[in-house]
Amino acid sequence: MLLDVSDLSVAYKGVSALHSVSLQVQEGELVSVIGANGAGKTTLLKAIVGWEPAASGAISFAGDEVTRMRTHLRARRGIRIVPERARVFTHMTVYENLMMGVYGLQNEVQVGERLDRLYDLFPILKERGSQLASTLSGGEQQQLSIARACISKPKLLLVDEVSMGLMPRLVDQVFELLQTLNREEGLTILLVEQNALASLKISHRAYVLETGDIVLDGDAKELLADPRVREAYLGV
Repeated sequence: MLLDVSDLSVAYKGVSALHSVSLQVQEGELVSVIGANGAGKTTLLKAIVGWEPAASGAISFAGDEVTRMRTHLRARRGIRIVPERARVFTHMTVYENLMMGVYGLQNEVQVGERLDRLYDLFPILKERGSQLASTLSGGEQQQLSIARACISKPKLLLVDEVSMGLMPRLVDQVFELLQTLNREEGLTILLVEQNALASLKISHRAYVLETGDIVLDGDAKELLADPRVREAYLGV
């Protein structure tokens, strides 16, 4: 088991946001957590990466408990996050943004090799390497955010609302990239999304989170066909 979240409870700004949430992600899986705005999806990722403390419960990664571990130490173990709305360094070039993904890790990562691979996957980033990130479109900034998180070759990629603010055509493009990273790179991905249809289509398994509680989980294709999911999240 690569990631094991057990009975995790988190209070965000004094309000209970997650209630004894448990989920698992096996190495090589692409797993989605779907739910409406305010369900606690982002809080879940923040707790896994170490940005929000756990009130109770445990988080284990690659066999070791990391519940109280500081964020930078979790990152060194191979956990990376793509935050919502890209959050690139707009005053830096595309290349400089990518280099921030290996800050302090240059001796541990084959940077040139990783850049070549990422430029194959994200050719627009190679083309615009010397441009300021602020000049990129929303979809291009999202690609940059994903590539920056991937340059260090993480073991687990956490992806937060990757479709937010993007046009439908760009949403499809970004989800295809995530699927490619999972299939071709073997990258394990935990994806939280409001766009249930797009995320379930590319996932192996999924969890449904409602107001801090896991209410359904299972094979993504089965959840895609589940009448409860279709009515609540797919509008059919």
